[in-house]
Amino acid sequence: MIAIIDYDAGNIKSVEKAVMKLGGSPVLTRDPHVLEEADRVILPGVGAFGDAVEKLHHFGLFSVIKQIADSGKPLLGICLGEQLLFESSEESPGTEGLAILKGDVRRIHSEDGDDKSLKIPNIGWNSLDFPRPGRLFEGIEEGAFVYFVHSYYVHAFDRSVVRAVIRYGTEIDASVESGNIFACQFHPEKSSDVGLKILNNFLSIA
Repeated sequence: MIAIIDYDAGNIKSVEKAVMKLGGSPVLTRDPHVLEEADRVILPGVGAFGDAVEKLHHFGLFSVIKQIADSGKPLLGICLGEQLLFESSEESPGTEGLAILKGDVRRIHSEDGDDKSLKIPNIGWNSLDFPRPGRLFEGIEEGAFVYFVHSYYVHAFDRSVVRAVIRYGTEIDASVESGNIFACQFHPEKSSDVGLKILNNFLSIA
């Protein structure tokens, strides 16, 4: 069973439709027992870091997601779902993330300080570079384009978990992988055939 965590964050239905297109039968749920029984779990999301953390606590999902991560079953975070896997965010100072992975979430900025030249949020297609192989990207050529909508981005402290990056003002960690934990800042469900291939790779992970 493929479970998609429903915590009143946007973008959930589009993830469900993408998984269905690949032949999966996803279940939208916030029931801890259903999530514990699932073979793999997807944590999607669009919105603010602090609000999302508050909702995860409200629905009793915060500790459940940490348990899922510890269980060894494949867990995929998408966009805000990726950010929530880390420790903190500049968007919501003082709010603690799930801290499943070490790192923080930063506002997009220009390395030369000229942020006026950057359009924020970053909305649109960008090409992926692969600093090291990742199971999500098997069969995907370097330079493939995927779709982003975000104002903040993950910076992983352990650089060995970074599987894909883009350049947008600065280097942005576009995807990470650590054991059974997978995440991407971009939206595979909105990234055409490349995105569907990435999702299918996740669904095929043993």
